[in-house]
Formats: sequence, structure tokens, C-alpha cells
Amino acid sequence: MVDGLKKHSKMSRRQGPVVLVIMDGVGYGKYAEGDAVLDAKTPNLDALAASCPATKLFAHGTYVGLPSDDDMGNSEVGHNAIGCGRVFAQGAKLVSAAIESNLMFEGATWQKLTANTKEKESTLHFIGLLSDGNVHSHINHLKAMIKKAKADGVKKVRVHALLDGRDVGETSALDYFQPMEDFLKELSVDGFDARIASGGGRMNITMDRYNANWDMVKKGWETHVLGEGRFFADSIEAINVLREETNAIDQDLPPFVIADNGKAIGTIEDGDSVIFFNFRGDRALEMTASFETKGEFKYFDRKRVPSVEYAGMMEYDGDLHIPSQYLVVPPAIDRTMGEFFCASGVKTFAISETQKYGHVTYFFNGNKLGKLCDELEEYEEILSDVIPFEQKPLMKCKEITDRVVDVIAEGKFDFIRLNFPNGDMVGHTGVYKAVIESMEGLDAQIGRLKEAVEKAGGVMIISADHGNADDMYEHKKSGEVVRSAEGKPKAKTSHSLNPVPCIIFDPVSKGEYKKELKSGLGISSLAATCMEFLGFEKPEDYNESVLDF
Repeated sequence: MVDGLKKHSKMSRRQGPVVLVIMDGVGYGKYAEGDAVLDAKTPNLDALAASCPATKLFAHGTYVGLPSDDDMGNSEVGHNAIGCGRVFAQGAKLVSAAIESNLMFEGATWQKLTANTKEKESTLHFIGLLSDGNVHSHINHLKAMIKKAKADGVKKVRVHALLDGRDVGETSALDYFQPMEDFLKELSVDGFDARIASGGGRMNITMDRYNANWDMVKKGWETHVLGEGRFFADSIEAINVLREETNAIDQDLPPFVIADNGKAIGTIEDGDSVIFFNFRGDRALEMTASFETKGEFKYFDRKRVPSVEYAGMMEYDGDLHIPSQYLVVPPAIDRTMGEFFCASGVKTFAISETQKYGHVTYFFNGNKLGKLCDELEEYEEILSDVIPFEQKPLMKCKEITDRVVDVIAEGKFDFIRLNFPNGDMVGHTGVYKAVIESMEGLDAQIGRLKEAVEKAGGVMIISADHGNADDMYEHKKSGEVVRSAEGKPKAKTSHSLNPVPCIIFDPVSKGEYKKELKSGLGISSLAATCMEFLGFEKPEDYNESVLDF
């Protein structure tokens, strides 16, 4: 429990609500060519940036708890930082430290899973994203675990490897799969047998989130667990053949199963141990539920549910303790903005569509499911369409705005937070024209929000959790765009290292703060900023606000 916030000495609460608009994946680009935010016609955003107090905030690397400033930010750690007003060491950093210190391998869960496979002469399976994107997973973590498993006496390992193409280059899979095949082959001596057993694109199988498309999880279950699907001799053959047949980028590649003599080499059987080696929780929860749910399962017919020792890399939900076993303890994010608002009587409304609903709720609240206080909070999810995002790049930004405009007019809530997913979800497709359209559609909604906030006498804070749409082409170190043989720019589908906006629309300002906002801060500063506009002093250990008094 936290105490209520103290009244601010210089700021008083506005008549209308404080509205925090998170434009997911919208930053300030480093290069003009490939910056879809810059190329889009955004008169509302342009006018606000020119006329209102504004600054740039950092949303990557150490500013959001990642190991180094070469690490791209992401929506999860971004919303953690915004929601708790401070920076906590995050997934990749925690896992790397646990491996380097040997604490992971000395832990009870690792000991239990490896002992199980040795005692039963069974298989240790690893399921997860094979890349070094460092957003969901890291290939070096997987390699370290496989080497340790061999050293600990495990005899058989199977890897169920998902292709990335979102947090790394869109067709970079062979840069990870070929070295992994070589690594496993080199280790497979002295009675040790390790192979890649199945795979597929991360947006095709296994890694769904927020119950958006359980068919992805069903395909993952059939591929990894049951060994059902199209057979190939190895992962390299599978990737090459499926690429040629489908022209799909890595994240969309169909599932594949590795087989010898017409039989899948890596089905998951009774007595096996399974580790989901992604450290990020959102896209691991549904497959975890598929393994851990006993009895009736409403999402799909699992056909066969093996009795296994299952663990996640981390505890993906600290409130519900999912999974029941995990290798690395996640950061204990406490004293979030939401907790302070509940203690201070602030009425809060949070909204997004399915793809980012969990970000303005679960991640914003320090990785906790559910409301912090039923009497003061209301959360609303707009259901996302289950279609490729480039086919409907506006997504649900209009529907989100419709609802927020109504909520502002009702005057019931003091603090409203919303997420527009367009810049990120459409940005990940690599389809430049669609990203332009998404940004222009989002801009129209910003204009509508401005009118509603102004009418209510409130404040609108516009920012983002990380960049993406601002950096849609691969660039060389020189800044030159990477092009194909035909001269076309090579699409970039991953996040950027670019700073993000912080624009304050405060139409009833009384001059309490300077028009020039502070610079050099991270997105965690948004929490203190929201608190000050609600008339409160920030907690002593929160990062400073962008407001300069």
C-alpha cells in the first residue's frame, strides 16, 4: 500500500481531465529517407508541436532498464517505465546477469527440470524466439542453457525455434538458424543429442498475445508438441523452401516440423521437461496456459496434453503467478502511478484496442493483471481486427477516440490514458505506404482529442513508448539507405533507437511552469508530469517531470 500524494505547491488541478496519449511506435527519425512519421501529412501534430511546450524523451536502452543504449526500447518496458515513474532492470539484463552469475542454474527450477530429464531419460525442450533482438529473447541465453544442460548430464535437447523478423531484419533468420544448427551439431558428441525440431514465423504460430488470435497458438501446439505439419530434413531447408514458395518475410513464415524417416524428431511426450525461453511475458502467456491448464481447455482442441515439467524463463504474470515454475525472478515493480492515484482518490480510465490493451493496463501497472481499485478505475478494450495490419492501417484509432471523446465529455474521470497502436503494429509490417496511412489517420484523431480536451478545460500530454514508424528503411553506418538489386529500399520492421515526442497541450495554462520543457530525460518522466498536472507532488524517488517551474 502507498500513501496518498501530497498537494503541489505551484500547480493546481485543471477543470478537465489529464489525458495521456501514447502513440505507440512514433518517434523523431534520424534519417529523412524512411521516416514515415515525417513523410505523413500530420497537420494536427505539426501544429501542436510548433505551438505547445514540447521536448524529446529517450525511450531505449538504459532509459528503460535495458542493458545498454544500443538496445531498442519496446512497448512492454516502455509502458513499465511510464507507469511506474522510475527505471527497473528489465528482462534481458536480469536473465544475462542470472546466467553470468550461475544463479539461474543453481536455482530450484533449473535443477528440477534437468533432474527430471536425467531420471526419466527424457527430452529437454526449449521453445522461443531465435534472434538477438533482445526484446523477447536472446540467442545467447539459449546457447548458455543448452551448454549447461549438457554439462549437467542431460542427454537429449530439442529446440522449437520461432523466426523473428520484427526486432531484427525482416529476412535475417538464416543469420541465426545456420549458426544454431552448427552449434548444436558441434555439441552433439559424447552421447549428447541436440537438434532444432520445429519452427515457424512468430506472427504465424505460437506467439499470440491478449487472446487476439488463438489459432496461432493452436498451430504452435500442433507443430511443437504434436509434431504435426509439413516435414523437412532441417530448419535451413524449411526456411529456404517456404520462403521461395510463399515470399513471406520471417515473422509470417508458415510452421515446419523436422523429421527423420517420416517421423517428427521432437514431439513433446510424457516425462519431458519444457522451457519457454522468452523472457517477455505478453507473447508467452497463451502457450503457457496451453501447457498448464488442466482439464477442459476452451481455446482449441489440444488432442493430447503431455505430462511435463514446464517452466518459463521468467514469471510472466506476477499477480496470477504464471507460470507456476520459472527460471529468473522478474523485477518487482512497485509503487506505480496507478497505485498512487488510487490512494489519492484519482478516477482513472484506460483504453486501447486488443493489440495494446495489456500495455495500458498490465504493463502500465507494473506487470499486474486486473484493476488496482475497482471503485476508481475503469478499463476498456476495443477488439482488434484479426487481419494483417497493412490491410487496415487505421486499426481502431477512430473507435478508441470515439470512446475517449465521450468519456471526456462525461466528466467522470480525472486521468485518462490511451494507446494508439498504429505506429508500432503497422510499422512492423514494413509496408511504407500503409504506415503513412496509419499516421495520417492517427493525426486526425489527435485533432479530435484536442478539441474535446480544450472544451473540457483539460490537459493533453502526447508521447510514445518507443520509435518504429520513424525508421522504416535499413541504413548503413554512413546513413545511406540499403537497397536491393532493383534499387528498392530494404524495409526495416524493428523498433528504432530514436527519441519520442513529449507535447503538452494545456489551453488553460496560467503560466505556472516555463514554456521550455526539460530535455535529456527518459519516458519515465511522464509519470511525474501527469501527477503535477493533477495537482500533486511526485514521490521523492520518482524521476523528475518535464515541467520546469
